[in-house]
Amino acid sequence: MDELGKFLKSRRARLLPADAGLGHYGERRRVPGLRREELAQLAGVSASYYARLEQGLGQNVSDGVLDALSRALRLDEAEHAHLVALARPNRAAAGRPRQVPRQLPLGLRRLMAMMDEVPVMALSPTADVLAWNPLAHAVFGAQHEGPPDEGLPNMTRMIFLDPSTRALFANWEVKARSVVAHLRMVAARFPADGRVQALVSELSSASSEFGELWEDHSVANCDSFTNVLRHPQVGELTLFQEVLRTEEPELMLVAFTVEPGSPSESALRLLGALTGERADRRVVVS
Repeated sequence: MDELGKFLKSRRARLLPADAGLGHYGERRRVPGLRREELAQLAGVSASYYARLEQGLGQNVSDGVLDALSRALRLDEAEHAHLVALARPNRAAAGRPRQVPRQLPLGLRRLMAMMDEVPVMALSPTADVLAWNPLAHAVFGAQHEGPPDEGLPNMTRMIFLDPSTRALFANWEVKARSVVAHLRMVAARFPADGRVQALVSELSSASSEFGELWEDHSVANCDSFTNVLRHPQVGELTLFQEVLRTEEPELMLVAFTVEPGSPSESALRLLGALTGERADRRVVVS
């Protein structure tokens, strides 16, 4: 079964007949969720055609069928985009090759340097840290020894394999599920990218928790997220994550804000003051 079939099966398994307006009449069901023929009926396609899709034998799936499957499976916007990417892997692979910029554009570096009161980092789609300002490093990277320009990390790898990063996130379970769901979307967008597959393979081998979440096939857009942190220097921080898209398709700016007048604002200002005592306003790049 290919990735499309696995995704369809996982989404089908989470729907109960009652959720889809189907009666089960008290019979014992051998499979969780909807049966193939039940989902096919809801989507308006033949059971044999849908079975071929789950078996990885479908080709040139139309927009109409994908839309109907999305409605029947009650997919959200991110899940629908993931379904389309999986159904058309050749189109995704034929797109522009992923080329992570070796150096950030000067304008972006200036912007990040001026955002000295806001933690901000530049990430690749697979969450490689391409750059972060001193405050972002103080929040997320200060637990690592050495200057901040040594060994700029992959945030997903840190979340699963670095004990200090795991301890930093008070809502680690929610964060972990979120980053895995995002990585699944990235893997579908770039099916021929060996770096994505290498990261998934590494984390699956090193972390059983990652492996379990990966097999869940959940997908999500992580543009907005609430990070609840236990910072070793300033205590609890609630940071609201927002992704800012740039003209570079393989580059994301991620900014972290706080509620005005909140304890988190005071804690972030304190951390900024502590950071300013030992760092200049430079942007660290790989």
